[in-house]
Amino acid sequence: MDVTAGLAAPCAAAELFALVDDLSIYPSWLDLVSRARAEPGAPPTWTVDLRASVGPFARSKRLRMVRTEHDTVRHRATFERRELDGRRHAPWVLEVEVDSQPAGSEVRMHLHYGGKLWTGGVLERALTDQIEHGRERLLALTPPTH
Repeated sequence: MDVTAGLAAPCAAAELFALVDDLSIYPSWLDLVSRARAEPGAPPTWTVDLRASVGPFARSKRLRMVRTEHDTVRHRATFERRELDGRRHAPWVLEVEVDSQPAGSEVRMHLHYGGKLWTGGVLERALTDQIEHGRERLLALTPPTH
């Protein structure tokens, strides 16, 4: 499953990037991420709990996500699933990029999931709905330009 989404915001690129380069902030604006707790050490790592509901059914998943790219000049970050249990796991990769625009900035996010449990049109529609609601909440967190 590959999902791409974007958002234009009336703030500087660095300000918008600060809201998307730390997974701990995601629960405040994206319902899919019910919890994201930073782990100590380097590279920056988070334990992330995902939860999606479709009608009476719900799916949840806990992931260990590591920030594998962090470019504060180009405003790019990549997060990848990296478990420590020695088993093979389906890949989860989130790529985030923020660009300056005449009226502020724009973020583009691409989520790749390479497994089978979270696929299917119904879950993809649920994710799309959550992204739409998340856009409004993320936008509400951005500081206005002066």
